[in-house]
Amino acid sequence: MSISIDWLAFLQVFAAALIGAASIVTFYALGLRLLVRSGHAPVVSPAEFTDAITVISEKELKRAEKQAAKAAKKSPLTDGQKRLALIGAYACFVMCAAAVVAGILIIVIGH
Repeated sequence: MSISIDWLAFLQVFAAALIGAASIVTFYALGLRLLVRSGHAPVVSPAEFTDAITVISEKELKRAEKQAAKAAKKSPLTDGQKRLALIGAYACFVMCAAAVVAGILIIVIGH
């Protein structure tokens, strides 16, 4: 019994996976960058797990929130530019979600 590998199909799947992963990461990073530029820096509250250490202390959280508020006040962007950056950030996150949903649908439907 001989096994034959369709190398062209393998390369097509590899290229699609590489392009898909790179585009999702790019849109997510761009969305985070625009979110910060719009003055909405994401600050994550401390996460505590059983039998694990705290990721960030309350003091560090307050300092990070204070720094984010200070950076938002020092932003050279106008209110319109900040609003446009926020809309762009949300658009990037929507593109990420759409790419993930499209990938899941391709797997489920099979085409």
